[in-house]
Amino acid sequence: MAKQRAVTDILRQYHPVPDRFDELGSLGSGPKPHWRPLLQQLNLESVAGLNLRAQAVSSAIAEDGVTYNVYEDPRGDTRPWEVDLLPLVLGADEWQWLSKAVAQRAELLDSVLGDLYGDQALLKEGLMPPALVYGQAGFQWPCQGIQPVSGRFLHLYAVDLARAPDGGWWVMADRTQAPSGAGYALQNRLVISRAFPAPFHNLPVTNLAEFFQGFQNSLASMSPARNETALCVLLTPGRFNETYFEHVFLARYLGLPLVEGQDLTVRDDTVYLKTLQGLRRVHAIYRRLDDGFCDPLELRADSVLGIPGLLGAVRAGKVLMANALGSGVLESAALFGFLPEISKKLLGSPLAMPSVASWWCGEKPALDYVIEHLDELVIKPAFASMRMEPVFGYQMKGAERTALIKKMNAHPHAFVGQELVHLSQAPVWKGDQNQPLATRSIGLRLFAAATPSGWRVMPGGLTRVAMDEGVEVISMQRGGLSKDTWVQSRYTAPSKSLIKKRLQVSDLLDGERDTPSRVGENLFWMGRHSERAEGTARLLRAAFNRLSGHDQASEEALLGLQQAAEQFGTLPEPEKDAVPEPLPEALLRAVSDQESPGSIASIIQALLFNASQVRDRLSTDNWHTLNRVGKPLSPAPATPEQSIRALNLVLLDCISLAGFAMDDITRDASWVFLVIGRRLERLANLCTLICVPLFSDRFSRNAMLEWLLEVANSEVTYRTRYRRTPELLGVLHTIVIDASNPHSVMFQLRQLQKDLPEMGQKTGQLFSPDLNDSLRRLQGLDLHPFERKHPDQACGALAELLCDIRSEAYRVSDEIQRQCFIHTRYSDRPVKAD
Repeated sequence: MAKQRAVTDILRQYHPVPDRFDELGSLGSGPKPHWRPLLQQLNLESVAGLNLRAQAVSSAIAEDGVTYNVYEDPRGDTRPWEVDLLPLVLGADEWQWLSKAVAQRAELLDSVLGDLYGDQALLKEGLMPPALVYGQAGFQWPCQGIQPVSGRFLHLYAVDLARAPDGGWWVMADRTQAPSGAGYALQNRLVISRAFPAPFHNLPVTNLAEFFQGFQNSLASMSPARNETALCVLLTPGRFNETYFEHVFLARYLGLPLVEGQDLTVRDDTVYLKTLQGLRRVHAIYRRLDDGFCDPLELRADSVLGIPGLLGAVRAGKVLMANALGSGVLESAALFGFLPEISKKLLGSPLAMPSVASWWCGEKPALDYVIEHLDELVIKPAFASMRMEPVFGYQMKGAERTALIKKMNAHPHAFVGQELVHLSQAPVWKGDQNQPLATRSIGLRLFAAATPSGWRVMPGGLTRVAMDEGVEVISMQRGGLSKDTWVQSRYTAPSKSLIKKRLQVSDLLDGERDTPSRVGENLFWMGRHSERAEGTARLLRAAFNRLSGHDQASEEALLGLQQAAEQFGTLPEPEKDAVPEPLPEALLRAVSDQESPGSIASIIQALLFNASQVRDRLSTDNWHTLNRVGKPLSPAPATPEQSIRALNLVLLDCISLAGFAMDDITRDASWVFLVIGRRLERLANLCTLICVPLFSDRFSRNAMLEWLLEVANSEVTYRTRYRRTPELLGVLHTIVIDASNPHSVMFQLRQLQKDLPEMGQKTGQLFSPDLNDSLRRLQGLDLHPFERKHPDQACGALAELLCDIRSEAYRVSDEIQRQCFIHTRYSDRPVKAD
């Protein structure tokens, strides 16, 4: 009964604004029927119980690494995506009408694009002002006359909606260029459906998989693949784009290679993906890159994100672009007033769903009306390329108002006046005992995908929520929330999946052929940086552990560790005549200073950058570990004891990453690069480390043997085998010669001799870099001279050999980089057009 009373209080304390449309429908006759399954769940729980569900949602978002990047955000450039616990629920009858209206609008805008880049009858007949088309950057002149291979200009369309005062829907904005949000809507569904499984199934809620399946199939079926197996890719601007998480998420969900402009090349008006196996033809590109940036040859010459010659391939009909280049011309609110007549012309029917009332100021009567009714309107930029925030007319007073009117009279074509819409409201979970629910303004973004059988509208969407009560502008960049959107189904639908019901032979063969060279390169460096982080952490931990020693052996050991850290680049080498920084302070900086190139913090930063480039190749567990690996360093450790604790945690995560590398990633060509990167880095680090005591005098050398075993992670191996204090002969055998020790030089060389030919085989390389000479020389090493009382000459010879092996490791690394990743020998590489 206590829980029941608590939730009764929750519902009673929901206070919607009386003059706004309330999505819950709690005013008047009470909540709408399709909200009841969710409300029944709320009736079973206390505020504390629901707070636990909200916490589980936040934890799931954090663990999955769901982010929305905002430039110069004080919370960092990877801001966590925010999802409200309570979904927006839409009834089945309302959705039936809404989906038909969205499909009609998508068909209309596709037809408008066909006309604008074709016969331009709309301009000739005066149904659309030429200034609205030719006067904006969104119209791409080089695309004029191009007919898409599929006959469609739009393949994925998004529309932003708001409620009218009577509960109907108005269009607030069209998204036709590279619509975002569908992936976030799917992610919201995955999280919220787990938070409320009972009401989700009791409503029941329509699943989203069929929508994505339709879009996935349409890319392949509409592409110019003919009898070939279609290769479709998702083109992203890269990790710094605000919606990069969505690009990764959708690429994985749809089964598309995630590529950047540098991964593609155009030859003879044909687009190819630069894979580890050579060049492979691309038949369809789902782009998340704005029009102008796609081709620096014909569109924007300053773009470093696009593919030179891409528009030529589109013009030749050899690649499908989704959406067609030039689609951004329709993302202008100035078009709203002209669409009703255009709909009658192109579709032969009126618009089912109206746009919010809009007046383009490029026409004198509209300009006069907007200025006269300024207090009732919102002033927006006429074109998407303009950098201007919406202005509420009633907020403009005095000099600001005068200045705005002056600008509008000077450049009337650049402004649009829109009716001020009081957005509908919905409950959001606040979680306070006294006020668990709050009201927020919401907007709804819906999505439609073109399929061979017509438009398919996603039964749900991305509900965007204002950041605070009373805020009218909804913007994810300003910190707004999002909601899952539940659409009531008329029947209980079975679960759907994008996994093919039946595999074909081509599916089995294609698994390794679509790996971009950039992916292999980042996995290679991910392997190197993860191994470098682990080795550096062990080195610094050993140094911190010996800082408090005051005997000669501790001082000599610490001196050797300092020399090793300088050789690693972890500590800067002392400058001549400069006062050296005290060692404790230098070691602390080597842990957490991101500006120091060899510090743990900077290595982890580089590791995370590489991982972000290949996120679609990493499991969720692997990504969780990567999200955690740098957290012990924030805030920065201030004492040696704190540093040791932080390094211990970093080491645990590095060991986990090594486990994922060995047991969690498919053994394809990309995996080989990850493993080779780890091997080469460990080999080079071991050679550097061992050379420090070898180049020292006998007394210092003996004092360094203990930390040498510790940093080389071979203490247990040595003590289990010899059961005595470290001696030179046994230590060198353990970490140099012993082929059974995974942390020995010999082990790395032998494994690389297996991995390098496999790399050549998997990538079709015409070369196979090897370390045969280094392996032969090490196998011929005579250990007997190290039995002598003064083995200085033998130590010097071994140090020179290890330096040569390290140089060979770096040479192999450079050769892999040159031939596998930057494609400097295109003439020697196969071009596969299948």
